[in-house]
Amino acid sequence: MVTSTPIVEARSIVKTYDTGAVRVEALRGVDLTLVRGEMAAIMGPSGCGKTTLLNCLSGLDAIDDGDVVIEGTSLGQMSDRERTDYRARHMGFVFQFYNLMPVLSAVENVELPLLVARVNARVARGKALEALDLVGLADRAEHVPDALSGGERQRVTIARSLVNDPAIVWADEPTGDLDSENAQEIVSLMRELNLSRGLSFLIVTHDISVGRKTDRIIRMLDGVVVEELQLEVPHVLAGHAA
Repeated sequence: MVTSTPIVEARSIVKTYDTGAVRVEALRGVDLTLVRGEMAAIMGPSGCGKTTLLNCLSGLDAIDDGDVVIEGTSLGQMSDRERTDYRARHMGFVFQFYNLMPVLSAVENVELPLLVARVNARVARGKALEALDLVGLADRAEHVPDALSGGERQRVTIARSLVNDPAIVWADEPTGDLDSENAQEIVSLMRELNLSRGLSFLIVTHDISVGRKTDRIIRMLDGVVVEELQLEVPHVLAGHAA
């Protein structure tokens, strides 16, 4: 259920890339709040800072100024090791090109984050199988990525993002490598997981059909947020009153 409790807060964040020859102000004082249970899309032209913003919010990339607060805790106050551990335990990631290990089966790919986090192997396997079942791929658990379709591979990626029961899932162009039919299936799956499990999603996308299925579209231009469009009345989960 969408709540009024912030799960992610960007406070005047600045990110600059300086190669010596070229200086690019990728983010120029971005303020943004995502509340728990919300599914939002970041949209805008290529080079506007969408992926940079996602990477900075998730702690994959350091910021030059400002602050990012996740569940009430400043990422800037964490050490590199603490940020890495926090991502492994509390965040899920979905990328355009899957980032699956080609020599591992679907279930082995899904359980990998748990094994890296030193979860017991038997427990990790059980959670991975549950996550695959959740995305409709229980019968494909032993298949390697090359034996799966593009849509199935992205479902494996989504299962991997869910296996640690994250507070938030970050998705960078999750439908960008898919045909229109598979793209619609994937965004519908993410929406279903958002509604049924209360998962928060922040999705970078260039596809307006993806954006329209979220609660809010955040438009960026030249490193700043220029518009926010509220699309949906906040959803409630089954069993909860509006």
